[in-house]
Amino acid sequence: MKFYDFIYKIDNFCYYQNPWIIKKEESTSENFGIYPDKRDLNTLITNSIINIDKPPGPTSHEVAYWIKRMLKVNKVGHGGTLEPFGVGLSQSNRCSTNWYRKCY
Repeated sequence: MKFYDFIYKIDNFCYYQNPWIIKKEESTSENFGIYPDKRDLNTLITNSIINIDKPPGPTSHEVAYWIKRMLKVNKVGHGGTLEPFGVGLSQSNRCSTNWYRKCY
């Protein structure tokens, strides 16, 4: 499955109707990784952050469960607002430059 097919699969699952703007003219040096459309699905899933603007209604846990079920993976986490009336991403999350792994 190519990268764009993966995005369209998510769009269909979430009933996303807006068109995407895809820039293919940009160049990337292969010394710094793999072109996005040449990455396999497992690499995309295991090395990605899915940024979701969650609407009011479903809980963060529910959205994480939907992603887990849709992508057929064992682990999914969420970070962001846990406020019951919080919508979207907070200013602190939007500007965050550090992501930390869980430690037990």
